[in-house]
Amino acid sequence: MARSLQATVLQLGRRISTIMTGPPALAFLPALCLSTYWFGGEEALLICAIAIPLTYLFLGSLHGSPSQLLLAREGVRGLLQPSAFKDLADQVFLKAVETGWKSAVFSFEIEDFTELQNRFGKAAADQVRMQISERLISALRDKDSVGVIDDVTFAVCLDPVRHLDLELCIQMAARLQRASEDPISIDGTVIYVSVSVGFCQNSRSPSNTGEDWLGAAQTALKEALRHGPSGIRAYTDRMIPPTAHSVALIDEVAQALENGQIMPWFQPQISTETGQISGFEALARWSHPTRGMLLPSDFLPALEQAELTERLAEMMMYHAFAAVQSWDAAGLHVPQIGVNFAGSELSNPLLIKKVSWELDRFDLTADRLAIEVLETVVASAPDDMITRNINALGDLGCRIDLDDFGTGHASITSIRRFGVNRIKIDRSFVLRADRDPEQQRMISAILTMAERLGVETLAEGVETVGEHVILAQLGCDHVQGFGIAHPMPVDQTITWIKAHNAKLHDVPRIMGGKA
Repeated sequence: MARSLQATVLQLGRRISTIMTGPPALAFLPALCLSTYWFGGEEALLICAIAIPLTYLFLGSLHGSPSQLLLAREGVRGLLQPSAFKDLADQVFLKAVETGWKSAVFSFEIEDFTELQNRFGKAAADQVRMQISERLISALRDKDSVGVIDDVTFAVCLDPVRHLDLELCIQMAARLQRASEDPISIDGTVIYVSVSVGFCQNSRSPSNTGEDWLGAAQTALKEALRHGPSGIRAYTDRMIPPTAHSVALIDEVAQALENGQIMPWFQPQISTETGQISGFEALARWSHPTRGMLLPSDFLPALEQAELTERLAEMMMYHAFAAVQSWDAAGLHVPQIGVNFAGSELSNPLLIKKVSWELDRFDLTADRLAIEVLETVVASAPDDMITRNINALGDLGCRIDLDDFGTGHASITSIRRFGVNRIKIDRSFVLRADRDPEQQRMISAILTMAERLGVETLAEGVETVGEHVILAQLGCDHVQGFGIAHPMPVDQTITWIKAHNAKLHDVPRIMGGKA
């Protein structure tokens, strides 16, 4: 109520300010001073000379303090400091309230900045920060503002406009993200960064203050980071910072793992050449009794703190092999099942024995199992046990899939050293590939490299027909994503497989040409 009254008073004051500082009022000032002198003499003229500047100073304060903000920009190439940015967010929010126009605040974070600093040095990391801030500033209008929140976080506040819906905000976030993530060359070294984005429209702010508006964007950013790399999330009132649930989740997660609430869901992978199913990936899902379906990013930190990641891997492998067995029993051909293995599981000296035992238990050959390893694990691989285990799994006959390719720093030597059979191209390269020539060039480069190395390719996160088509045309071997099917529980897979196979008989075969 008080905030609404404040906005009303400020709105009235600014209307008066607009009239008083307009050309007609300014043209009338000499006549006002002359009349004051005629009717009141020198004393009245002195009072007038003092009162008029004070009045204009007061009216100017109703518009904020642009000179102060300007000074805050100088010396950092237009980058507002935290306190100045929060003040500006307050002013922009009130401006949007009084005009009925729309605005949004965006929060950007450079992912794995500490690792970047350790790898390239503090000077290079500072250059990365500076270049990203300059890119954000140059990508925006003069009226929009960019601020620094901390060492790894920037914020953008858009000057209000008549029309700004959710789709436009998503497009803006993606455009600024692309600008931030362009390769950065420093002293001949090319540095690649991932940037996650959270944003909040002024109409969705939890309260009528710039501070809470910015806080909502920060909350959305945390959600984006949990679903990263290169995540983008819009704030909703259902979002709660993850720390609010962490303690409760640690208490719940062990019981959930044992009572079957955490189970694999299965997402199909299909060949771009034949359209046939080339495999499934097993993805952990927690059917929480009160919070609904939770993704791994929601509960994996709790599992790690409870030291239950190996138990999760055992459970996932067991149910994945059971699913393959059920497909075989139904006469449905699914060549392989992909199971994710984190660094902690890959460093287990008993891993090979466990995998061999489970394969024998379900009477499956090793080539039916695809070990999905994150590119970041392969790129660093400081543990000799991880290297030995990955190579031993390959020697056993398991297929090795390099997951999220393009988000880490795996070299060609690493791909060879670990005997990778297939690279999974990250969603960040696939996004809008049918409309973005730069994305197409990046994908073509990856596919050419893979072809020369004799490695298969799979594109993740394929969500549209256009993305599917361009990937097939460029020569990507396999695709996976919501555009094919959402992850599903095992009891729905047989129906989906049969329906998909039936569709293949009703459409002409589409051949994917190699780039």
